[in-house]
Amino acid sequence: MYKDKIREVIFGYRTRAGKLFDIFLLIAILLSVIGVILDSESKIHTKHGDLLLDIEWGFTVLFTIEYILRIYCVRSKRKYIFSTMGIIDLLSIIPTYLVVFYPPIGSLIGIRIMRLIRVFRIFQLTPYLRSGHRMEIALKSSRPKIIVFILYISLIVIILGTLMYIVEGQKNGFDNIPDSIYWAVVTLTTVGYGDVVPVTELGKGIAVLIMMLGYAIIAVPTGIVSAEFAKNDKEQLENQDEILSKEDEILNKLNALESKIDKLERDK
Repeated sequence: MYKDKIREVIFGYRTRAGKLFDIFLLIAILLSVIGVILDSESKIHTKHGDLLLDIEWGFTVLFTIEYILRIYCVRSKRKYIFSTMGIIDLLSIIPTYLVVFYPPIGSLIGIRIMRLIRVFRIFQLTPYLRSGHRMEIALKSSRPKIIVFILYISLIVIILGTLMYIVEGQKNGFDNIPDSIYWAVVTLTTVGYGDVVPVTELGKGIAVLIMMLGYAIIAVPTGIVSAEFAKNDKEQLENQDEILSKEDEILNKLNALESKIDKLERDK
């Protein structure tokens, strides 16, 4: 009975106690992640490192107790331990214990942020997941086209990067072909760090061409995925029409059957 109550609080989300527990857990996760992020800043670490470490150990003990309680009250312990969320729950507490032996591993504590996936369950946002499912279907359908698109882009940046290396050369900052290809990728994606810029007229012309291609290329994957969305919507409408037509056919048959039954009863 006691185990059932714990399970209702920890795994339940429809009861008030379950919602409050999950909200408290999410707040604790957010605070622990913020603490890890702040501790990575050297000035904050120097001034408040000990305090942040104590807070981190407090959160770790709290999450460890929560993980043990989950294993204790769950019906299928093996299923939970080897589930995705079970593995994430375990990985979120292990780094703090291992940091005693290997300090750099402490950065993995940030994996706790993945536990915020539970927010979908707490606030009952499952209807929004349907849109995510539609997006997944559209992306899977357009995967071959996107792969071909990426291959073409790879060829373009390799050719243009090599060309810029030949035109500009090392004296203008294009030290080697890999760096020139990297510059082409940065320019094509319209990021433009500005650390290396072409100097020659021909180089500037190639840069303009790459920039124009960048704006044109942005629209291509959007169009591919949008087309798959429209295609899926059309198929759904066609399926709905087919279902409705079958329903009408079934209703007509039922009406005809009822008429025959009424006629038989009158003949009696």
